[in-house]
Amino acid sequence: MNAGVPQLRVGMVGAGNISGQYLSTLSRLDDLHLTAVADLDLARAQEVAAAHGARAMDVQELIASESVDVVLNLTIPRAHAEVALSAIAAGKGVYTEKPLAATVAEGRSMVEAARSAGVVIGGAPDTVLGTGVQTAREVIDSGRIGVPLSATATMIIPGHERWHPNPDFYYQPGGGPLLDMGPYYITSLITLLGSVARVVGASSALRTERIIGSGPRAGERLPVNTPSHVAGILIHHSGAISSVVMSFDGVATHAKPLEIHGEHGSLTVPDPNNFSGEVQLNQGTDGWQQVPVSAGYRHAARGYGLADLFWSGAFDGQPGAGRSQGELALHVLEVMEAVLSAANCGRSVDIDSHPDRPSPVPLDER
Repeated sequence: MNAGVPQLRVGMVGAGNISGQYLSTLSRLDDLHLTAVADLDLARAQEVAAAHGARAMDVQELIASESVDVVLNLTIPRAHAEVALSAIAAGKGVYTEKPLAATVAEGRSMVEAARSAGVVIGGAPDTVLGTGVQTAREVIDSGRIGVPLSATATMIIPGHERWHPNPDFYYQPGGGPLLDMGPYYITSLITLLGSVARVVGASSALRTERIIGSGPRAGERLPVNTPSHVAGILIHHSGAISSVVMSFDGVATHAKPLEIHGEHGSLTVPDPNNFSGEVQLNQGTDGWQQVPVSAGYRHAARGYGLADLFWSGAFDGQPGAGRSQGELALHVLEVMEAVLSAANCGRSVDIDSHPDRPSPVPLDER
């Protein structure tokens, strides 16, 4: 447990689809205590709060509450900056669902405001803290694939309107497959290969509208105002080159979600939307071999990024503590925005931010 702050009191803003996974984590980690819940739907906030021993509040009441140390920001992307900046102004820490913000400008304002206020800011995804990506990292760091040369990241699906009852924001600026799902893949690539220096991109949109497939709005048509298929090339500072394809326009893919290739071996990495999974290594002699779990939080789930910041001492004022810092989330956002910009302008785009590669997670039974 963190020595300076005995327990981190969490106020959750946004009680939509993703909140259930965070609530499950909060309910089993003694170091994190849910004290307040806010949502645009007051009845939903009251229901969630009652089920978890918290109080339902409106957003500003939660942000001002003396019973809240950190705001868990689970709103839609276009609201991330507004909620985060209000919380920072009130002296609260913030942990935000991915992406950090709808634009780099908004994300930068959040990180700079937190730095000036001396409060913690962190951002999802925290799937990279699990045993899947961390075991793959341990293989890379131990030199078993030699110098990392390249990587591929692939996600091809029909689109979230099949299952999400309110998928509108996925097809507006700030959404799309890259900004929605890209953070999992790009955060993993940066964790494995380091920060990105330059990108190239291309994009398209197969349809001008989508049809909601489930829930009370089933059959309703949605306009598409952002690319729904994006391809990018990421040139890392290390010299490694990653190829990324994120699409809501296909049906399926047989490709591995993540592959890393080095001079002496290749790795397959499990789906970065998950925390665990099988890592396989091929060194050219015995074919593909499963790698035993060797690093990461054994029982990681959504919310472990916030817990890791707490366990690492970030809320005790230790600068740079924790692996889900806002600077990393901002870098990921800048990379994604730059890929879209490169797709529009037809030339490569340099990345200004250059965060340190997050520290590895030793095998941890939590």
